[in-house]
Amino acid sequence: MKSSRLNHLLAMGFLCLFLAAAAMAQVKTETKTSHGKAAVETKIERGEVVTVSGNDLVVKMDDGQIRHFPNVPESAKITVDGQQLSVHDLKPGMKLERATTTSSTPQTITTVKTVTGTIWHVSPPTMVTLTLDDGSNQEFKIPKGQKFNVNGQELDAFGLKKGMKISATKVVEEPVNVITQNRQVTGEMPPPPPPPTEQIQGPLLVESQAKQPVQTAQAQPEPAGELPKTASELPLIGLIGILVLFAGVVVFAVSSRNV
Repeated sequence: MKSSRLNHLLAMGFLCLFLAAAAMAQVKTETKTSHGKAAVETKIERGEVVTVSGNDLVVKMDDGQIRHFPNVPESAKITVDGQQLSVHDLKPGMKLERATTTSSTPQTITTVKTVTGTIWHVSPPTMVTLTLDDGSNQEFKIPKGQKFNVNGQELDAFGLKKGMKISATKVVEEPVNVITQNRQVTGEMPPPPPPPTEQIQGPLLVESQAKQPVQTAQAQPEPAGELPKTASELPLIGLIGILVLFAGVVVFAVSSRNV
């Protein structure tokens, strides 16, 4: 019984020593990320589909520029009249609009690295070798201005000695900018073609009008002894009547004298 209790106590003691060594010789790294206010920018691009060949798309932009989009992925979808279309469903003349939303979020990644262990070797001011919990030795670079906590006191690299149990903390802050983009493409069908106009079947003949010569009236010479065609015949009849009447008066006068 006494031997069993002694072995139990020895096992507990070794466990405590192991835990103590692990607590004194280990490397801990903790990382935290803080987020700033995101900046959001939206860019609108408009164009008209020129040609589609397989997964290659050619679009004429509003500014007149011709842009080639090679190898458009199958996963890219265009919303047209509430339907999700792929690049193979696009037709020349379709109007496209792409809205690209870019979100830029500043972040600060803070890394806290804590090292504890027993000094095996020190090469001030740049290197120190510590014995870790598994019994192995690991070499560490000493950052410029690094301080070490030794029994509640802060020492620099020149104050370190072999066998000292030390603890050191290194804080690194790294600013990064996380950029995310979201693209949404919408479109509309091209207008319907105009109705076909009525066409005349067969060959079309156009009659050519011969140009007629212009005739001009020429004045004809008037025959001698004839009245102008524009004069009336009534004066001639009146003249004959007067002559007959005059002749009758003369005959009557002559007859009266003979009697």
